[in-house]
Amino acid sequence: MNSPAYTKVASEQPTQTTDMKKVAIASVIGTTVEWYDLFLFATASALVFNKIFFPGFDPLVGTLLAFGTFASAYGARIVGAALFGHFGDRLGRKSMLLISLLAMGAATFGIGLLPDYQSIGIWAPVSLLTLRIIQGLALGG
Repeated sequence: MNSPAYTKVASEQPTQTTDMKKVAIASVIGTTVEWYDLFLFATASALVFNKIFFPGFDPLVGTLLAFGTFASAYGARIVGAALFGHFGDRLGRKSMLLISLLAMGAATFGIGLLPDYQSIGIWAPVSLLTLRIIQGLALGG
């Protein structure tokens, strides 16, 4: 019973359990942040973005355009999953996870810094859409 193989397996058991707990906690935190971002962007799309990024349109059309930027991330998620899955298999999943997290953080930070339509015109909604697509790609990864 004291063979090296038995000792090795017995000593790895607590490490695997600890690693699984870390993965579970990280997954919960990641999912919480994702849903918080989803909730905030959806609320802002409904209440604020039509006035900030689409003021030249009828309020209903502006709201629909704001929801369109919200929905664009969902289409990009599918592409991001395929893209990051492809490169994750070839370059490694850890590096793709890091790229995904950095892209998500940069895009979210960029959305927070975007000027309104009055400041830069059409580039405000174009930038919002671009950053939202980057968020969707990163989230798919």
